[in-house]
Amino acid sequence: MRVNAKCVLDAKAKVGECPVWAEDEQALYWIDIQAPALHRFDPATGANRTWRMPALIGSFALRKSGGAVVALKTGIQLFDFAGAKLTLVGAPEAHLPGNRMNDGKAGPDGRFWVGSMDDRWPDKEASAALYRVDPDLSIHRAVGGLICSNGLAWSLDGRTLYHSDSRLNFVCAYDYDPAIGAISNRKDLQYDSEQLGRPDGGTVDAEDCYWICGVSAGRLNRFRPDGKLDKSLQLPVPSPTNCIFGGPGFRTLYVTTKRYREDPALIKANPLMGGIFAVDVGVAGGPSARFSG
Repeated sequence: MRVNAKCVLDAKAKVGECPVWAEDEQALYWIDIQAPALHRFDPATGANRTWRMPALIGSFALRKSGGAVVALKTGIQLFDFAGAKLTLVGAPEAHLPGNRMNDGKAGPDGRFWVGSMDDRWPDKEASAALYRVDPDLSIHRAVGGLICSNGLAWSLDGRTLYHSDSRLNFVCAYDYDPAIGAISNRKDLQYDSEQLGRPDGGTVDAEDCYWICGVSAGRLNRFRPDGKLDKSLQLPVPSPTNCIFGGPGFRTLYVTTKRYREDPALIKANPLMGGIFAVDVGVAGGPSARFSG
């Protein structure tokens, strides 16, 4: 099933990622990993503001106290928008020069979760991990043995954490304890990466269904809370990387895309690759959580 998707920002990003909706500003924050920068897009005016980063940026979350927490290749840092100043929190993988930070997101409990990936090409190893950053800025390793951590999102009650690996091709759900930030009881979803695409970033809608981008198939895949596939929507552009609900009433699904390491012929045929798309999927979402640290 193909859906209508409008390119609202022809960013030509190398790897557009980590869309975050700021409800109070009615603005979409997002990143370009490989041309490292944090951006703020205003859908009402079309304006896009840019803050360049000194190293590859894998993800970020806005902070309740202002600014953001950003996951750079050089470590997890706090970022002040006004002064464009970075303050290092920690570098949990400084001993792994082939790795970098990847998908990350603030949970409804105010913690920031972020995974890493083996960034070497083309050979990769299971040297990556998933980390939790608590409001006191302590960093805790939660899951190891990963290659490309991705897909973070929480159920509406905050008691299920979704997670994926784009190279190990799994999508799973953990029981989540918001009191202590602990995960347990992993349950794998039945995810066919050949049909649905390699799993990338995800979000949850107002009906508690989990949406995950199939980056290699140009698809948006929706799973019900019971873990069963509900629908798989074909986008008119390849390589969707991540998605978030925003706009009035959270009724627009914003989707980031990439063009980095894609076939030049594919890019020529799809010149809007690397843009940000607005998609009406017939259901609303909810606000993006913020980091309490």
